[in-house]
Amino acid sequence: MKRLVIIGAGGYGTMVKDVASQLGIYEKIVFLDDNKTGEDVAGKCGEYEKFIDENTDIYPAFGNNEKRLSLVDELISLGANVPVIIHPKAYVSKTAKIDKGTVILPLAAVNTGCVINRACIINTSAIIDHGTVIGKGTHVCLGAIVKAENKIPPLVKIQAGEVIEDRTYPL
Repeated sequence: MKRLVIIGAGGYGTMVKDVASQLGIYEKIVFLDDNKTGEDVAGKCGEYEKFIDENTDIYPAFGNNEKRLSLVDELISLGANVPVIIHPKAYVSKTAKIDKGTVILPLAAVNTGCVINRACIINTSAIIDHGTVIGKGTHVCLGAIVKAENKIPPLVKIQAGEVIEDRTYPL
């Protein structure tokens, strides 16, 4: 069994822990956080390097897109295992490609031929329609819909309930 180290014990971090615990692949899940303490806090955010090993996944749970993407890139460069975390009640097409550091939350749908790049958040009930590419570090918020054949730029935040029409951002 593996261990998951989540950098950041705030609201998003606790959501990641909740989803990851439902996957049944982690024996232990701990946080690194600069402002919180407790039995599930194993150290400070900057101490992640000492947790890098073959049996540990490390995920930076920051809502800030640039910070999350930067830390995912740093972790990968250091040889850390950066997971893809997909809630069991999300739908992800077998033809979709999901890159490291991406979390897909409950009831989200990622349809045929989509590409979700590194360090993205596909939030609860978001829909990514066929043939869409989501740029690195992007956050598709609660209930947002990205219709078919869009290429969303990196580091975008698509707000809750927002609808991006077909080919608004052409491929």
